[in-house]
Amino acid sequence: MNTNPLAASLAATVALGLVAAATPANAAGPAMEKCYGIAKAGKNDCKAGEGTSCAGTAHKDYQGNAWKLVKAGTCTAIKTPKGMGSLTPKP
Repeated sequence: MNTNPLAASLAATVALGLVAAATPANAAGPAMEKCYGIAKAGKNDCKAGEGTSCAGTAHKDYQGNAWKLVKAGTCTAIKTPKGMGSLTPKP
């Protein structure tokens, strides 16, 4: 059987596109929100304010300007040794 690699690649791309288009919108998971002040050092999800660039750059536990994504509606119920989680950066 003589198979054209370009045709096979194109067919695979089209098939993946059709599968993605058929996936329900809610399959992405629950709504999420940024929760500040709950991340352990080096465990934040992304930019943690001045002096940091992205994930894993928080310098200390429960840093007020470092955030993690949590299920929407749960942030302010998360308790840490430095207080509760916050929807806005903490000083």
